[in-house]
Amino acid sequence: MDRQSSTPIIVAGTGPVGLIAALALAQVGFDVQLVGPPAREDDRRTTALMAPSLDFLSGLGVGERLRADAAPLKTMRIVDATGRLVRGRPVTFRASEIGEDAFGYNIPNVVLNRELAAAVTAHDSIKWITALVGAWQPGPDGIAAQLDNGATVDGRLAVAADGRNSAAREAAGIRALQHRYRQAALVLNFSHSREHAFTSTEFHTETGPFTQVPLPGRRSSLVWVVRPQEAERLSALPDAEIAALIEDKMQSMLGRVSVEPGRQIYPLSAALPARFADNRIALVGEAAHVFPPIGAQGLNLGIRDVRDLVAVAGAHAGDPGSRQALARYSARRRPDIAARTAAVNALNASLLSAFLPAQVARTAGLGLLSAIAPLRAFFMREGMEPGSGFSRLFQPPGNRSGGSRPDLTR
Repeated sequence: MDRQSSTPIIVAGTGPVGLIAALALAQVGFDVQLVGPPAREDDRRTTALMAPSLDFLSGLGVGERLRADAAPLKTMRIVDATGRLVRGRPVTFRASEIGEDAFGYNIPNVVLNRELAAAVTAHDSIKWITALVGAWQPGPDGIAAQLDNGATVDGRLAVAADGRNSAAREAAGIRALQHRYRQAALVLNFSHSREHAFTSTEFHTETGPFTQVPLPGRRSSLVWVVRPQEAERLSALPDAEIAALIEDKMQSMLGRVSVEPGRQIYPLSAALPARFADNRIALVGEAAHVFPPIGAQGLNLGIRDVRDLVAVAGAHAGDPGSRQALARYSARRRPDIAARTAAVNALNASLLSAFLPAQVARTAGLGLLSAIAPLRAFFMREGMEPGSGFSRLFQPPGNRSGGSRPDLTR
């Protein structure tokens, strides 16, 4: 794209997806006005980014810096810890089975936000306005954002990266089917006396997943999904008591546990918009999809939103917010988002259900994954990159080409 004829784009939202969208759009020649507060420095969560997502971020100049403070995910394990009559066999996914060194890396959100913000600040084509959008005014030839500081910014396209309660989505007239779960995620980090061997274990319980993900050293992050009242109770426990509960839940596989300061609670919900773009507004990240934290899908899906949006915007560089461009983006994102949302919500519902056929179906599925290596390899590849499982279904395992700079306009 010719930078002399660059087109202004507004990106609303300064979480990881918003920062990535601003960087990626600027990388291919657009002038970007990023609107939102400074990046969070108090987010104690971590994010598991799969290898294709990190490859994309490497193309933006931040992938290697993220790996330096992260832990590789070499093995991922599912353990049925429901205690019900019908239980599935443990399933272990090893990256080496599909010729990978690691599925991806687990990155502290503080590190992710810091590195992305530094890259955004350093980019000449991004203007970061630390304000909030008070109102949107979509028009036939462009869109204006009225800011709470009294200023107005204009663009040909607005990228809604403003979260699950997206005001931009509402301004676009896009309705979303929403559901609030009677679940909440308790998030914390802890140290342990045994090595984790770069293995993440997702224990399936009657209230949702209890997921340990490795951090550098003898440390791990934890996402513990329970009823909201139970999350509050657990969060208020003394360190020694909650550490003992975590060790018991993990069957002492990591030895003695010590929790670190800072516990956070996040209510769980699901949302699926009727479409993913309209009225000069394109949805990315949690503005486009919300579901429970199962299988490390959230931000990876958001990065694929950005990747597809950049490809469509690049193909419609003169007017990336045109009806044709937005219809193409929405159609391009629908299969991926619908499939991931349905799969995660179905698995979460099967954990909560006491209905015996649902338990049998989940148990049978885990059993097949445990017993059939080609099926396991298929799901591992699909979990990393949609379509890669099908494309290599009849090929022998091998290393990804990797290492090359990704094509951001693909």
